[in-house]
Amino acid sequence: MFNHLKEDISIVFERDPAARTRFEILTTYPGVHALIMHRISHWLWKADLFWLGRFFSHLGRWLTGIEIHPGATIGRRVFIDHGMGVVIGETAVIGDDCTLYHGVTLGGTSWNKGKRHPTLEQGVVIGAGAKVLGPITIGKNAKIGSNAVVVKDVPENATAVGIPARILEEEKSKQREATAQKIGFAAYAVGNDENDPMIKALHSLLDHANQQDIAIETLKTQVAQLTDEKADAELAEAFASKKPKK
Repeated sequence: MFNHLKEDISIVFERDPAARTRFEILTTYPGVHALIMHRISHWLWKADLFWLGRFFSHLGRWLTGIEIHPGATIGRRVFIDHGMGVVIGETAVIGDDCTLYHGVTLGGTSWNKGKRHPTLEQGVVIGAGAKVLGPITIGKNAKIGSNAVVVKDVPENATAVGIPARILEEEKSKQREATAQKIGFAAYAVGNDENDPMIKALHSLLDHANQQDIAIETLKTQVAQLTDEKADAELAEAFASKKPKK
């Protein structure tokens, strides 16, 4: 229990630049308080003391604004930042080193018993207001954008944004940013909301500019090769003309 608490406090220092002292974290961080209360309620739940587990869970919700069902499984070094409005369902599983921001819901989409809440693998980060719904899996080190609604699995190291959430094409995004920087365009002004027609148009222009750059580089290479071949041919002809006749 105390080892878990030490880790909870240490992880706040790593992920929250506003944290100053251990005493401040222990006394004023609702995410830390919610995890302490959850460990007690989860232990009671596993001991088949269901009402008592729910009661401690309810106390934790009342004190912190964070609702964690006592049946949920939470790993080590999990950080709940701010925390107000976070809801974590009964069959949710949160792996080690995950981060949840305020307003996150790990909810279900069915009234059937059994696994009905998400599983977060190690190192997942979920932005403020995001809803992750159903018995889906969010892969290791994946990121969920703020206010996204995720109803399908997200692979490892991917980024999901939007409603409904879709996986960003990281390579294409990097190419667009590089092209935007080349032409003096503010890349940070280009969002990833594919539903916005203006952003769609900007992405099309950046993709077209990138394709033109590739075509120009190809042409330059071909011209250089032709020039070298012509120069070599002229040089060979010049040497041949200067050879003495037998």
